[in-house]
Amino acid sequence: MAPSHIYKVVFMNQGKVYEIYARGVSHGELFGFVQVEELIFGERSSVVVDPAEERIQSEFSGVRRSYIPLHSVIRIDEVEKQGVSKISSVEGGNVAQFPMPVYTPGDPGPGK
Repeated sequence: MAPSHIYKVVFMNQGKVYEIYARGVSHGELFGFVQVEELIFGERSSVVVDPAEERIQSEFSGVRRSYIPLHSVIRIDEVEKQGVSKISSVEGGNVAQFPMPVYTPGDPGPGK
């Protein structure tokens, strides 16, 4: 049996850092996006319920595949086992989002 790959994907979304686990990560078919599929969450049958994981699980419920903008991705790691998915605040951290494009397509820029 072929080994099952698990990826930890860390990315920024609306000022928060998301950490999710998935079985499939690729460049996908949309230019400038990372395709993440087969998201993995902890078992709901456990006695201890983690509110942070519940929040991210409800946000991604019903999602088969997600496309994350390439400039939002902080890191992608292949890991041996799944950890806890979570959403955390950026406050006080050293993580910053790349600046958004200043010029829109077709805009010649300043002074042109």
